[in-house]
Amino acid sequence: MILPRFALPLAATAALLTGCCLAPEPDIELRPLDVILIVSDDAGWKDFDFQGSPDIPTPNLNRLAACSTRFGQAYVTASVCSPSRAGLLTGRYQQRFGHEFNIGPADAGLPLSERTMADHFGDRGYRTVAIGKWHLGSEDRFHPLERGFEEFVGLRGGSRSYFPMPAGKAGTRRIERARVPVDEEAEFGYVTDYLADAAIASIRAADERPLFLYLAFTAPHTPMHGRPDLMERFGHIEDEGRRKYVAMQVALDEAVGRVLDALDERDPDRWNLVFFLNDNGGATNNHSDNGELRGMKGSKWEGGIRVPMLMRGPGADPSHTSFVSRPFSALDILPTALFLGHDLWMADFDLLDPERLDALGLDGELQFWMTEEPPARVRDRALYWRRGPAAAIRQGKWKLIRVEGQSPLLFDLESDPGERVDRRDAEPERCRELLAALAEWEQEMIAPLWDTGEVWRENQRQKHRMDVIGRAAEREFP
Repeated sequence: MILPRFALPLAATAALLTGCCLAPEPDIELRPLDVILIVSDDAGWKDFDFQGSPDIPTPNLNRLAACSTRFGQAYVTASVCSPSRAGLLTGRYQQRFGHEFNIGPADAGLPLSERTMADHFGDRGYRTVAIGKWHLGSEDRFHPLERGFEEFVGLRGGSRSYFPMPAGKAGTRRIERARVPVDEEAEFGYVTDYLADAAIASIRAADERPLFLYLAFTAPHTPMHGRPDLMERFGHIEDEGRRKYVAMQVALDEAVGRVLDALDERDPDRWNLVFFLNDNGGATNNHSDNGELRGMKGSKWEGGIRVPMLMRGPGADPSHTSFVSRPFSALDILPTALFLGHDLWMADFDLLDPERLDALGLDGELQFWMTEEPPARVRDRALYWRRGPAAAIRQGKWKLIRVEGQSPLLFDLESDPGERVDRRDAEPERCRELLAALAEWEQEMIAPLWDTGEVWRENQRQKHRMDVIGRAAEREFP
């Protein structure tokens, strides 16, 4: 089973499986769902209790995981923050519109030609709210309120202090409400808690319209600022950097728990759809742990692009969780959320028609299938990555990494999830096929609209050498 065992009306379930629009059961009120998308920032693959962390208790995310589908091979479209978010919020490969690199020049941002999740949900009558990190352009024309969101509380930039900044210190790192900087010293003590407070206020203020809430925490992205009470609680952790990181993760878990509680207060029957995922792999500079996955943030190794992900559906059974092992892309969240959040309950099954999905210009696929054997277009598709000199493709169990000036690398992720054995010489024909498929995909993309400099290009080249093994070596190349 791909999704949790929702309390779906039988007729709607039948419609899912058959593609037919059947009359709902008379005792079921069919209405659009609130859709909540929660994103953490730079967390390690293993750094949640539900992912097997030995030193980070995350009881609230465990609670979410206990009634969710957990995806063992969920991928984002980039291993750094801004392009990953561009892909997530548009449902399109960000290389299609030139948002290939992190935000660099001041005038860079998500092209105005692109439609966001908020645009799509707004079309369906949703109240659209963005809380937290934006990082898709700092100029007013790129502001969330210009990109389909009706409300915004957060920062335009990519990171900031977790403690209040003095009045008068402006810029993209300052917290603002709508477009007005807040008095930080008067309003909050710790950013993670404040973002949760803002999300809770938004949930409680919701009107009769369904709610789409994009909640993008900055935790546990640098700077490493642990909340004092949590630093004291984890004083037994000798490594100060890891202690700060653990404190930041626990604060994140507490914040998510409070948001979930507010959501359940608004809707005790859990008539909502909740996603949780990380934006890219654990960073080289924040003491994160990607566990058995090779590589870190910035790389095409699994540790850079595979992320923890949960999805809780309407009426989810609190005693049941399910696990999906096949690949899932962050691109899939937009069409899946549109269908499960709105179209299913409004008896509008247009998104079941592949032509309708294609007409929206989305690269993501619907991922609601009730068996482990989805349609061929989902089952057989390839996933792609590119940032400057490094690119990758995954199809089935095979993954190829291509780096400028180097021989391609080929891995069998089924037998070698740690990417330690290069199969290029043993599988020359497969290598050629994947290189050709990657090149064909690139023909549909455009050149980057900006670049972030040669130092980052060189890091890309260095971090994908086969002899760069182990966390100490990986951290040498941010």
